[in-house]
Amino acid sequence: MKPPAFLHGCPAPAKLNLYLHITGRRADGYHELETVFELIDLADHLDFRRRDDGRIEMPVPLPGIDPERELCLRAARLLAQASGTRAGVDIAVRKRIPMGAGLGGGSSDAATTLLALNRLWNLGWPAQRLAELGLRLGADVPVFIHGLPAYGTGIGDRLEPIDTEGVPTRHYLVVMPPVEVPTAVVFQDPALTRNSKPLKIFGLSRGLEVFRGRNDLEAVVCGRFPAVAAALEALREAASDIDPARAGLARMSGTGASVFMPVVDDEQGRRIRSRVSSRDVGEAVVVRSLDRHPLRDRSFPADGASRPAAGAC
Repeated sequence: MKPPAFLHGCPAPAKLNLYLHITGRRADGYHELETVFELIDLADHLDFRRRDDGRIEMPVPLPGIDPERELCLRAARLLAQASGTRAGVDIAVRKRIPMGAGLGGGSSDAATTLLALNRLWNLGWPAQRLAELGLRLGADVPVFIHGLPAYGTGIGDRLEPIDTEGVPTRHYLVVMPPVEVPTAVVFQDPALTRNSKPLKIFGLSRGLEVFRGRNDLEAVVCGRFPAVAAALEALREAASDIDPARAGLARMSGTGASVFMPVVDDEQGRRIRSRVSSRDVGEAVVVRSLDRHPLRDRSFPADGASRPAAGAC
């Protein structure tokens, strides 16, 4: 089948870390961790147009980002080099996930770039091969390429998919303070706890039990970034009268700045959101879990499955 000339509206979903434990530090400076990745329906959207001259460009750069550090361009160039393709691409990104928010926006954009170009350039690479390449761009990239909720260890690169069959859709209220948190600054802080014992509980079928954990980075980030501490306090206080048990489960995602809390459903999430919004601590959104990345089946269709029409993403 002839590959499409363009792909429009390719989603790059955000993620939450339902808990994040730092269990050690390696000799190379990277940190060992334990976490559960949950994909959610908050997403950036990317457009790709194939070029025949081999050039890889972003005609409208994202503001405030050095083009040489832009993860989408780096992902495309890395894949072109590794695959030996002579094709190129123009990339456009419509951001919805804030940068430096602990929601994996940059990593997800890079993963969607690899998934989309695997089709646009007609490479036919399997997920594992793309994930190994994506790991060179960031530890979170493979979880988006595999596209399933996952229990992560190592530096976040050792992933065990979580079976969500029969598990109802999960709902969360996410608050995104207007601040960017540099990952390197957080991990280098001497106050960071680095010896948490693994929980080894990763089944979402166990409901709120997965929230027995915590985010070991939270105290460091809240100490350095008052806006994150204010958002977390506002979220807990807003929920305390409506659902005190869940108010105690509010926490930060990743290295921040975003904070979140599980809610019963959209209706409860909206009720709590209205209280949080009055505090002016950042944008608050109610989101739902994704049991699989929207591009997973389209990028790696099963034998005999129909492929999307040209231009569809």
